[in-house]
Amino acid sequence: MSNARATHLTRRGILAAGGALGLGAVLAACGDDTDSKSGGSDSTKAASAKSGPWTFKDDRDTTVKLDKTPANIVAFTGVAAALYDYGIEVKGVFGPTTTADGKADVQAGDMDVSKLTVLGNAWGQFNIEKYAALAPDVLISTMFDDAGTLWYVPEESKDKILKLAPSVGISVYDRQMPESLQRMLALAESLGADVKSAEIVEAKKKFETAAERLRAAAKARPEIKVLAGSASDEIFYVSGSNFSIDLEYFKALGVNIVEPSAKALKASGGWFENLSWENVDKYPADIIIMDDRSSTTQPADITEATWKKLPAVKAGQVIARSPEPIVSYDKCTPLLDNLAEAIENAKKVA
Repeated sequence: MSNARATHLTRRGILAAGGALGLGAVLAACGDDTDSKSGGSDSTKAASAKSGPWTFKDDRDTTVKLDKTPANIVAFTGVAAALYDYGIEVKGVFGPTTTADGKADVQAGDMDVSKLTVLGNAWGQFNIEKYAALAPDVLISTMFDDAGTLWYVPEESKDKILKLAPSVGISVYDRQMPESLQRMLALAESLGADVKSAEIVEAKKKFETAAERLRAAAKARPEIKVLAGSASDEIFYVSGSNFSIDLEYFKALGVNIVEPSAKALKASGGWFENLSWENVDKYPADIIIMDDRSSTTQPADITEATWKKLPAVKAGQVIARSPEPIVSYDKCTPLLDNLAEAIENAKKVA
């Protein structure tokens, strides 16, 4: 995606196309609504067993009230994957769910995507007719701004979509990972998850242990510079630590995050700086954490000579990053452990 093209994107478009999180290009239509799966699963027994009125106050300060706990849940794929880790299953999803070869997208987590009704697999896709046919009780998504914009709900059809069922938004914007984790867990509990179960208690404990490990690694190796990058055919994106729940948390734990200049960040609303491949060496780094989303170019597929010459690349100090992490303790723990291990073993090469 050229710089000229990027300047014409809306703020939501920029987030999807680049960097909230550093995505390299607007999500290509990788299959239309006819690719959607049918036969979505019911909510878990834990949720269905819970009776009586349901109330939840989301991160827009909107309180949703229903006569009973939602059974027909439709959610952004990453939210559905997080809820799945807590034992809550959804009827339908929207957002990156399957890859071109039909396998589960990285954002689908452990869900069996063959059992899901996929309302849209790419940016801008949302089959309203199929959504209505699910008789949704609630729609749930994340939010990457402070305006209450529901992630992957198309701007042009949001009014029609949001008339069909109440919606819930969980913020993953301008806060640290633990806060969003706590909010997602609270949502899961309201839907029937047993948050005191041994499995969930253990998952949270492992996350806290991983956080302390990363804190210790960063303290022991303050000289190690970590750059958050994302690649497309034409552009290499460098993400700033503001706004993203993972990078804000890494920084709070003491990780030495490479920060683009304030002037460079301004064009993207503070999210990232886009560099040509000729200038990919602008910011020295010892470790590069690269966007793992399927719509970005992965490190193994980058052929640019300037990339291959980067000290971190030559040293083999490139690991994956999940700019849109699945907000469950089970899925966020490896993100901390992997970065801690990389810092512990890193050579100073920048």
